[in-house]
Amino acid sequence: MITSQTLRQESDQPRRCFVIGPIGDPHAAHGSPEREAYEHHLGIFEQVIAPACGKHGITAVRADGIAHAGDINEQICRHVVESDLVVADVSGGNPNVMYELGLRHITGKPTIHIGEAGQLPFDIASIRTIRYQRTRSHLAGARKEIESALEAGLRDGFELLTPARVLRGLQTGDGPASASEVGDGNGEDEDSPGLLDDFAVIEDGLDEMAADMEAITKTIETIGALTEQSGTEMLDLTQANAPMSARLAAVARYAETISAPAGELNTVAAMFAERMVTLDSGVRAALGLIEMTPPDERGEGTDEFLEQLMSLDEAAQDGLAQIGSFGTSAGALVRVSRHLRKPVKEISAAVKQLTSAITRMGEWAAKARALSRSGTA
Repeated sequence: MITSQTLRQESDQPRRCFVIGPIGDPHAAHGSPEREAYEHHLGIFEQVIAPACGKHGITAVRADGIAHAGDINEQICRHVVESDLVVADVSGGNPNVMYELGLRHITGKPTIHIGEAGQLPFDIASIRTIRYQRTRSHLAGARKEIESALEAGLRDGFELLTPARVLRGLQTGDGPASASEVGDGNGEDEDSPGLLDDFAVIEDGLDEMAADMEAITKTIETIGALTEQSGTEMLDLTQANAPMSARLAAVARYAETISAPAGELNTVAAMFAERMVTLDSGVRAALGLIEMTPPDERGEGTDEFLEQLMSLDEAAQDGLAQIGSFGTSAGALVRVSRHLRKPVKEISAAVKQLTSAITRMGEWAAKARALSRSGTA
């Protein structure tokens, strides 16, 4: 339920609790799953976590309550690592929450796990967790359990329950506990994943994004070749002073030929953007971990991981430049004929999704380049 030995107590500043967990979307439509998730987890924060912490003079904050300007993902990583206490709502095993929780476990600082009954992820089910249900009485009970845990920890010191899988993943005795303190892993399955295994999942996700980018590039090349072929045909018809019906037929054939690749482009772009959303917090957490580790103590796979981020960004930027040049002329193509409206709409949607995703990827790569330079300095 709580890991580490002490909460940092400083007379000149309040003790801090950072709350990690699913947040949802406060701007989503009323009644939508995203809005319901936001209302539910905000209620858990306001009715359970914040008052429990407040009883012991601890200030609790969520990611959406960080007041300082700056890169929100970097701020989240710093709060996860530096806060005196973290409360993690692991309900449903949200990927971002699990990556942030893994980063927190490295520090060995106090961490309280809570989760909705029936929604605890399998791979951390062996760690003691305060469970709650969506009823007033159960939420009140969960708040009291957190209060009691904090009271006991502040009085007697917090029990060290840093997961054995994290320590095995780190492969070092210099972490928050030695192998002898971990013992047999609290009965945990030897095949259960460690933190580096979790980071390997990130790398697998990046490999999938690279495959998506390769498919996007090939599709863009196909559309480009078809466009060039159609342009040549239209030029020949114009020079031959062909009737408008012949030119319209040529445009219709062109629209038909690019319809399938345009739809494929939009589909793959959507997959690419979805992977970005899933991996973003985990990649940033991994970069934060690398930044906090002295260059001579970084693992063997660090350079490859940073290179992977930089290479993927370069390929993505090239692909975006190619598709962007086509997207700028999309409006003019739509005015040529109604036959082009659907494929151009597909291509425009792909451009929009890729632009947003590749912007985040550029931030990864910029951080990776800075870390790579610091490792060779």
